[in-house]
Amino acid sequence: MEQIQHKYVDVNGLKLHVAEIGTGPTVVVFLHGFPEIWYSWRYQMIAAAKAGFRAIAPDFRGYGLSEHPAEPEKATFKDFVDDVGGIMDFLNIPKAFLVSKDFGVKPAYHYALLHPERVMGVITLGLPFVLPGPELFPRELFPKGFYMLRWQEPGRAEADFGRLDVKTVVRNIYILFSGSELPAAEEDQEIMDLVDPSTPLPSWFTEEDLANYATLYEKSGFRTALQVPYRTWLEGYGTTNLKVNLPALHVQGEQDYVYKFPRMAEYIEGQVKEYVPDLEITFIPGGSHFVQEQFPEQVNEMIISFMKKHI
Repeated sequence: MEQIQHKYVDVNGLKLHVAEIGTGPTVVVFLHGFPEIWYSWRYQMIAAAKAGFRAIAPDFRGYGLSEHPAEPEKATFKDFVDDVGGIMDFLNIPKAFLVSKDFGVKPAYHYALLHPERVMGVITLGLPFVLPGPELFPRELFPKGFYMLRWQEPGRAEADFGRLDVKTVVRNIYILFSGSELPAAEEDQEIMDLVDPSTPLPSWFTEEDLANYATLYEKSGFRTALQVPYRTWLEGYGTTNLKVNLPALHVQGEQDYVYKFPRMAEYIEGQVKEYVPDLEITFIPGGSHFVQEQFPEQVNEMIISFMKKHI
């Protein structure tokens, strides 16, 4: 990882951390999810640079080494979208591919809808383009103790996480989200109670990886992370035109618990192309929610092949 360089950029009144590698003329911007950070793209960044691309991975505001907004509890997805544009402006990037994972998919597509002239293509992992509002994720179809519903309650996750050190919280979430079932607690449980302390880390995720994540989240905490995405999930895209007329690729792990959201499989296999007509969909057998860390070579090849096809 020593080839990856780190810098801070002044964007929208905050100092945001950006990891960067490669000097190619075509840029790819990697947008992380939760509990991830720039580091979750380490394998893809190095592979993209070796393939001749300039790879950039920011920490979203309030995550990792990036500054928190003054009032984290008021942060919105639109703030993250504006930061993507601000980072591109600061680094003099007129146009880029956007590669996104988990909730990072929302700001990627949001930016593509508002500024299609600055996007060469969108690549998503784990979560496809999703409609704003409750249509795709009706609360009544999910278990009452589903983690997203629990974490939407102000103070609930803070109290749950606060019982443990940051490293254990990140460890537990990685173990939970690596599974193929929806993480949901019983009435008398909290989400952190779902993981037995003796449960090993996934085979592809090392203690060193965990330490790197923990160090970054010890710096940032979870204030902004619980606001965006969990408490702003229903936020709209700021436009009535929800058709993305850009090349797109969606990579879906077949064992990703998100694929088991009610209606999600049917949506990915059908309706999503109404909104993203030029969309390729690829499934990875055995792939978990963290497919880019679990099967990096496979995912690297998919991303680089797609980008080379659409330069």
